[in-house]
Amino acid sequence: MRRHGINYDTGFTPIGEEISRQDFDPGVVRREMRIIADELHCDAVRVSGGDPDRLSTAAEAAAAAGLEVWFAPFPCDLRPDALRDVLLDCADRAEAVRRTGAETVYVTGCEITLFNHGFFAGATLFERMAVLKGAAGGDRRALYTEAMEKLGGFLRETAEAVRPRFGGRLSYASGPWERIDWTPFDIVGVDAYRAAHNEQHFREEVRGHLAHGKPVVATEFGCCTYRGAGLRGGTGWTIVDEQAQPPALDGEYTRDEGEQVRYFDELLTVFEEEGFDAAFWFSFAGYGAPHRPDDPRHDLDMAAYGVVKMLDAPVLGGSAARDTAPGGSAAGAPDSPYAGLGWEPKEVFHVMAARYGGSVI
Repeated sequence: MRRHGINYDTGFTPIGEEISRQDFDPGVVRREMRIIADELHCDAVRVSGGDPDRLSTAAEAAAAAGLEVWFAPFPCDLRPDALRDVLLDCADRAEAVRRTGAETVYVTGCEITLFNHGFFAGATLFERMAVLKGAAGGDRRALYTEAMEKLGGFLRETAEAVRPRFGGRLSYASGPWERIDWTPFDIVGVDAYRAAHNEQHFREEVRGHLAHGKPVVATEFGCCTYRGAGLRGGTGWTIVDEQAQPPALDGEYTRDEGEQVRYFDELLTVFEEEGFDAAFWFSFAGYGAPHRPDDPRHDLDMAAYGVVKMLDAPVLGGSAARDTAPGGSAAGAPDSPYAGLGWEPKEVFHVMAARYGGSVI
């Protein structure tokens, strides 16, 4: 495999106005990119999010750390014309990073049929998910065919408009339900989650992506941090009841950091053996999902995919917590090498570092 990477969230808004990462400190970003390069031994990072300025900042930090940059805008709930405007602006930004000498790939969106308007009906992500699953009634086959035709046209036109602006390679982060004509792209990008529904034929599914005759990359793979999360794959995060105040898990779950370790090892082995060009674990951190070891119902890190766990600071609260560490999280032990970052590594952090670094585990 040419590149071993990880996703890095700069903040996006999949559900309403709530952003996945409130605070964004460029100094923290630079430090985390060095950790990704030097400690996790990643040689590539997919920088993702909805704010173009944040994307540029993170991409520049990644390039300075010597990482291959996958510049991946992730705007949500936009109509196609507005979405294309963002993608074209970000293409210019990605080109600016590429011109510094950093190897840069531009990703023209992610799973846009669900995260944006104009493809499946529905005002929200969850409504569009229901339409895709057929739970909203109607002729599912006709709705699906129409959505895929719209997606194909959008991606072709967007790729054509991006080419004069960006001189590097192009890809798109496709969901497994999306049927993509990869002709306009240089790299096949697939969000390659294994779950209960495809567990038995996952390797064959992975192998099938190679039929396009282009490099194939797992733009996302990963699981959450509770027992059984691997069987939910990319939907493991949906165990959070967002209507509860404060948000809480919707049931009783058992924290299991080993679940991530097993998932990482098993899927990376499949990608390597089947000849993928690169793979990006999702994700470095769930910045808005604090770990609360003494309060399992509110241990939102269980529903997070990060290789680090965000520390909570309920005893500090208010401005004291915000001053202690970015995001209002506890800074961690003063003698920790990660002091001031507001997180500590999970088990998968160390396994990833060893695997990406070439050590035998």
